[in-house]
Amino acid sequence: MKETPVLNIEGLTFGYRGQKLLYRDFSLKLRVGEIVTILGPSGSGKSTLFELIAGNLKPIAGTIEKAPFSQVFQDPYSSFHPTYTIENQIEDVADTEGIETICSQMGIDPALLKKHPHELSGGQLQRASILRALLMKPKLLLADEPTSALDNLIQLDVMKLLLRTLDHVGILMITHDRDLAEWCSDRIVELS
Repeated sequence: MKETPVLNIEGLTFGYRGQKLLYRDFSLKLRVGEIVTILGPSGSGKSTLFELIAGNLKPIAGTIEKAPFSQVFQDPYSSFHPTYTIENQIEDVADTEGIETICSQMGIDPALLKKHPHELSGGQLQRASILRALLMKPKLLLADEPTSALDNLIQLDVMKLLLRTLDHVGILMITHDRDLAEWCSDRIVELS
């Protein structure tokens, strides 16, 4: 028996008022252990899909069933409050039991968690963002351009880190980067 999907979208139809439909009878299933990438140009509805999954937008038709989820955002600087430490912001949303082990696996010096966001590099902050998302113990991880603001070497490290989580999550990722999508994805969904 196949594992229950962590994301099951059936017959999704959505468009912004007065504009053409972004989705018409769109369906997608995602299970733990899979990474599915949504690929497409700006304005094709990639971020809108995440807003629909998160429940911030309502579809015209169709259903979205999802397991507990967390998100990794494109810009790690805007996903953290500037005046609180990384540790405070993680404690606000997640159980920090086992944080040292996860930090070790992710190559994060636990001392960095005592710092404020502006004191970390983009790569360190994106790792902290992934750490926070994983400590929320999701079954579904929504990753919105998780490497686009990083240099190539850090991009590779961050993607390897995400791929190591697949034994307990399914990942739905947005990217413009076709090479990245082809390298890491089980399936690619192209939007136009």
